[in-house]
Amino acid sequence: MRLILLGPPGAGKGTQAQRLVQKYGIPQLSTGDMLRAAVAAGTDVGKRAKAVMDAGELVSDEIVNAIVAERIQESDCKKGFILDGYPRTLAQADAVQEMLDKSGRRLDAVIELVVDDEALVGRIVKRAEETLAAGKPVRKDDTPEVFEERLREYYKKTAPLIGYYYAKNMLTHVDGMASMDAVTSSIEKILEDTRAVA
Repeated sequence: MRLILLGPPGAGKGTQAQRLVQKYGIPQLSTGDMLRAAVAAGTDVGKRAKAVMDAGELVSDEIVNAIVAERIQESDCKKGFILDGYPRTLAQADAVQEMLDKSGRRLDAVIELVVDDEALVGRIVKRAEETLAAGKPVRKDDTPEVFEERLREYYKKTAPLIGYYYAKNMLTHVDGMASMDAVTSSIEKILEDTRAVA
């Protein structure tokens, strides 16, 4: 089961991906997590990525594509994987297709979590408040100002993927404003239907 979760930052992609990891036993490949690991390790790529992420911008396709291409060849991805927050651009979408073609694999589903932008900003503020209340540091990209910049970047660079996958007849929409459990149920139904057809 190889799938892509699409949707703006804060739409709940990470939460839903974690639930799918539990159910299907396939890894969640979050470029954000992979990049943060590189930043924490202080690698050259990590240092380059840190400056970009701190400014609320997106890391270059070249860096991200290399990380993903390497990662999907690992043994835990044999049964499948969930791409969360990647691809972010049309060039990255083409790169994913190329990676899969080379290894004789295909995407099973592309699911868009459809959400309300104003509600998203509210979610981010709440997440920052909960993080502070728990005594943990708030991520730089969890402030409303940086988040709104990320939202603009999403619409400029990532939203075109909706049309890209729709044209390939691969896109399915899920109401991301529904309850967490309802969103999970909708995604699982899409995946079961996809399996039945495959």
